[in-house]
This record gives sequence, structure tokens and C-alpha cells, in this order.
Amino acid sequence: MNASLINTEILPFKATAFHNGKFVPVTQDDLKGKWSVVFFYPADFTFVCPTELGDLADHYATFKSLGVEIYAVSTDTHFTHKAWHDTSETIGKIKYPMIGDPTGTITRNFGVMIEEAGLAERGTFVMDPAGKIQIIEINAGGIGRDATELLRKVQAAQYVASHPGEVCPAKWKEGEATLAPSLDLVGKI
Repeated sequence: MNASLINTEILPFKATAFHNGKFVPVTQDDLKGKWSVVFFYPADFTFVCPTELGDLADHYATFKSLGVEIYAVSTDTHFTHKAWHDTSETIGKIKYPMIGDPTGTITRNFGVMIEEAGLAERGTFVMDPAGKIQIIEINAGGIGRDATELLRKVQAAQYVASHPGEVCPAKWKEGEATLAPSLDLVGKI
């Protein structure tokens, strides 16, 4: 990824997701109008991926209570997502859409395609309701992500979006003090 995607609008795509026992169409427009997390992972039926997706499933109700939808994306097909959902106890817990991206369009749109493998990097993208990317995190293949940390970041992004002139310091958690950047703070922190 050469240029930062922060504050850019998501690019158009059309895909099919496995969601709540059905195959459903998903486009970039489905990600707008609410906070969205697009959670790329390398492949179904692997090792680190189910631990991450299961962790998200365990926290999904909390994300939903904040008005956030999660979209898991891999270059597998929606049929493969269904098969994995039907055969894995961990993946069977998932209630959020699992988007199939066998052409790699979405994965390339977000700049996380591993071209030589045809697989996605472990990329996490948080979009605001306007469809603009506010958070990007990309991990190496062997490093799993933490849904609790993602939740904290989403809450910080939502807070900053709804409180112009305030920013969230490191390790900020909901209810804690924020900062109002000003000349008076320079060199005092």
C-alpha cells in the first residue's frame, strides 16, 4: 500500500456473503450509513483465522450495540464460508456477514492482497457512516488480532467523530478524559 487510505471513501464492489444461513448480496453501499468494520483474513479452514473470527463473534453483540456491523472477508467463496460455518464449532458462532471475494476485488480495493498467494493480509478497516476509512491495522500472517482492542479503537473513533475539537489519548477507554488540542498543551504532556 503506497498511499494511506485514511479518510478515503471505500471503492465500489459487488460480492456475495454468507449471513444468517443465506447467501446475500453486499456492495459498498451496505457499509455506509453506519459504522462498519471490514475484517480481512487469509483463508477459511486455517489456524489463526478461526481464533480471530471466533473472538469477533464473542464480541459481536457489543459491536452491534454501538451501531457497528462487522464484515469478514477472505478470497474464499461464499460457498466455502457456508461449509466452514456448518462444520466448525468456532465459526458456527458467527452472526456477522462473511463476504466471499474470490476475484480479489475487495481485497485489492483495500490494498491487502498478497498477489503471489491470492490471499488477503490480516487487515482491519473501520469506516464511519459516510464510508470513509478511519482506522487501518495490518498484521503479519502469524499475528492474531484482538476484538477487545478493536472495540476500544472503534469507541475512540466514534467519540472523536461526535466530539469535534477533542481527541483520545493512548489507551483511552470510554468514559475516560480526552484532550482538547491547543497551544497550551504543547510541551505539557
